[in-house]
Amino acid sequence: MTDTSGAAHPIGRRTVLIATGATAATLAVGAAAPEAPTTDTTNAVHSAPVAAAAVCTLTKEMTEGPYYLDGALVRADITESKPGVPLKLALTVVDDGTCAPLSGALVEIWHCDALGEYSGFVGNNGHSEPDDGSFLRGGVLTNAGGVANLTTIYPGWYRGRCIHIHLKVHTGVTLTSDGSFTGGRELHTGQLFFDETITTAVARISPYSTNTVTRTTLAQDSIYDDGGAASGLLTLTALGSTAASGYTGTLTVGVETS
Repeated sequence: MTDTSGAAHPIGRRTVLIATGATAATLAVGAAAPEAPTTDTTNAVHSAPVAAAAVCTLTKEMTEGPYYLDGALVRADITESKPGVPLKLALTVVDDGTCAPLSGALVEIWHCDALGEYSGFVGNNGHSEPDDGSFLRGGVLTNAGGVANLTTIYPGWYRGRCIHIHLKVHTGVTLTSDGSFTGGRELHTGQLFFDETITTAVARISPYSTNTVTRTTLAQDSIYDDGGAASGLLTLTALGSTAASGYTGTLTVGVETS
């Protein structure tokens, strides 16, 4: 399962003025992750270094990749009992020009499981498992503060790519009776990335440790450009005293609305 679309250059980026006064302070507090507990460094559970401030910065767009499927379910928990290290995402969507949070925007994510398999494409990374076409796919509407809270697992890896999560932001969608959505406007397509130190610790835990495909590191990846938060690097905070306890991942996603 090689994401060959990564060879293309990502869509251009720009950085805008950092917000000042109360607006910036409110956003910075709203998007901040809680402090990580003090842990034994032998377990490599410490939080990842906080990425560069992302308030009012346009988040870089990146390739959609070959594994997107229409018709994702609108739901906060996308795990479907898939085994893996717990991951709770808190993604704050803001207008990159005004810093205003976007409420009611649909934040949609999709990613592979611990063995590198995407629902709808199981077997492409060499593993045989049930495929319902929907595991680890879904989205949720942002709240009044522009925050989308999603529950999933730490992704695994497949040939040629570092660990990542795909992301889309839509506005003006209509929720459907079958639990999905239709219509609206797609504002952003990007990817979320993970600190390599934490990924190394997670990779030692079952079932990740049974994935025999060679893992591409963040530095080796053809998509991630070492751009920190502006390129989708999450701030990760440990949920417990071991890597198996899981992490909270936070990021402020700046999007163009006009």
